[in-house]
Amino acid sequence: MLDTSSLYVTDENGNEKRMEILFTFDDEEKGNKYVVFEDPDNEDGEVFASRYDDEGNLLPIETDEEWAMVEEVIGAFAEDEEAAEE
Repeated sequence: MLDTSSLYVTDENGNEKRMEILFTFDDEEKGNKYVVFEDPDNEDGEVFASRYDDEGNLLPIETDEEWAMVEEVIGAFAEDEEAAEE
């Protein structure tokens, strides 16, 4: 399920966990939509990413090329956040 500020994922033990959405973005070339999110209870700064469909269902990122593109976007977002804090 996807809303404007959080989403819920199910962990490997079947427990539902609320995650905070950091941002979403589109890959217009391939028509994919992505969400970048974090666990609000985890303070180590780890972020997660997934594709999602029009119904808000999370889909796996499947290729190394796709992961590289997502990591590049996350890196740019982090740089923008650091610059805004200065």
